[in-house]
Order: sequence, then structure tokens, then C-alpha cells
Amino acid sequence: MGFPTGAPAPPPNGARNGPAVSREEFDALFERVRTWGRWSPADRGAWNRVTADHVLRAGALVRTGTVVPMGRPWDTAPGPDNTRPALHYMSDLGDVEAPEPAAHKDFIGADYHGKAVSHLDALSHMAYRGRFYGGGTARDLVGAGGARFGEVAALGPLVTRGVLLDLPAVLGSTWLEPGQAVHAADLTAAEEALGVTIDEGDAVLLRTGRFRRRRELGAWDPGASSAGLHVNAVPLLAERGVALLGGDGDSDVRPSPVEGLHSPVHTLAIAAMGVPLLDNLDLEELSAVCAGTGRYAFLLLVAPLNIPGGTGSPVNPVAVL
Repeated sequence: MGFPTGAPAPPPNGARNGPAVSREEFDALFERVRTWGRWSPADRGAWNRVTADHVLRAGALVRTGTVVPMGRPWDTAPGPDNTRPALHYMSDLGDVEAPEPAAHKDFIGADYHGKAVSHLDALSHMAYRGRFYGGGTARDLVGAGGARFGEVAALGPLVTRGVLLDLPAVLGSTWLEPGQAVHAADLTAAEEALGVTIDEGDAVLLRTGRFRRRRELGAWDPGASSAGLHVNAVPLLAERGVALLGGDGDSDVRPSPVEGLHSPVHTLAIAAMGVPLLDNLDLEELSAVCAGTGRYAFLLLVAPLNIPGGTGSPVNPVAVL
């Protein structure tokens, strides 16, 4: 079965996703941003940065009580960006139990680590050279029953300051084209243009306009070509001490600019820095609200499901302004 596509071909020779990065250069960058041994418990990683004071400061950002959800609708429709559709079916149509009151029940399920379901990546989601964040051997720590380190259940909920870096708004475009890399200079330019500064314990959300483009031009395969961060933007986020990174893609520019490594930003964030990731957020409403209020910092709530052994969780993060 074929699907319509709204994407151009992947950029030739890394034209927009570059510059190219060798594995030796990447490994040096991994060591530069690595935070192994910094926190306890280790499997909460950078979420250990967020203290009660961070929560109180984030709460002070609430002025109008505007609540903006960022989770996508549960996507059961197959497509080029949803090759493993989520499941939803009715398990009780009011005809299984005693007649009164009529009970209606349904089942949901998802292979959520993909390009369709809004989800959180826990620290057990990524290993590099066989090792998880902190240095544990992935082969010893993950089995058929799930992860014994870095499970999503160890993270718990997060309440902190969220920062939206709305790149299309800064650049005066509707969206970034698939394959376009975002560099450190783009992040600092966005901070200046939007009047916000990334600080320690923040959750940084990058809008590329992916779902606006999808609605207007149709779906494409974001695993082959998507706008996102170049690895040279990661040291800035490490220096600022972010606790969480997310966006309307999966944070990585694709094709990857690093030879032989398909998800370098995932690798640096999760395996080196201990920073969980939020993937596939719909940031269109948040973009409009932030533009309307002139405020790009807000209270952010992320509450993953309590799944022992889970490598992540579907999630519906909420911004409160």
C-alpha cells in the first residue's frame, strides 16, 4: 500500500542537515557533555536538577490560567509517519455485564516509540556503545521483562519551567523544511527574538512547524527527512543545564549528519547527559498562545504513566500560562 507524501527528497550530501560530523568528533562531543556520576538516583538523570524552588518559580509564571495540551490525538490511521498505528477498540458495548447501569469499555495499546504518538523517552531508551547513562551495560540491564535501570517509573512526574523556541516564528516562515538543521546560533537568536533565556532545570521545546506542514501538505516519512537539532547545538543546552528536551519532531535533524549514527541528539541527550526527551508534540496551539501573550516561558507539567520497566510512556504534556 502506498501513501501520499508531502516531503521533498532527503537533502543531497547533507546540504541542509550539515555540517557532517565524524564518529571521532561525535565521541569527543559525547565526552564533553557527559554527566555520569553527577546525581543520585542516577536513573532520574537531569530531572534531579528540578528542585522545589524550580517548581515554585515555574508556578509564578501562571498569570491567565490558560491551559494548553500538547499531546497528539491517539493515531490509529496508518501512514508514512505512522507505520505502527496505535490500537483502540471497544471491549464492552454495554452488553457484557448486568444490564444496569450499562458499562462501556475500551482497549488502547501502542508501540509508541515512533513518529506518531506523543511520548516521553526514559533513560533506558538509548544506549551508546552498549552502555546506558551512568555506564551500566545495556545487555545486563534490559530483558524481556523490561528495563532494570532508567525505567520511566523512576522518573515520576515533572513540573518545571517550559521554554518554547518557535523557530518558524523567529525566521518569519510557516515551518522549517524537512532536513533543515537547527544550530546553536539559531537557539541563541531565538532566545533574543522571543525574549526568553534557557536556564538550569528548564524544559526546552523546539517548534519546527511539523504538524502545520503535515496538515497543509500531507504526511511524509520523518524518519528519512525532518527538521531538528544538529549535534553542534547540544553543548549550549548542556551548558544551560536543561532538564528536558522536546519538540514537534524527535529533536534530531534527519538525515543524521553523523556517520553511522541514526539518532545522535537522542544519544547525547539521553545516554550522555541524562536528559529525557519528549517526541511528537503538537505545538501549534502553544505557538499561537505564546505569540498572543508575548510570553514564551510557562509552567510545564509532564506526567508519564507509571510503568515499571518501561523505556518511556505515551504522554500529554500541559503548558499553563
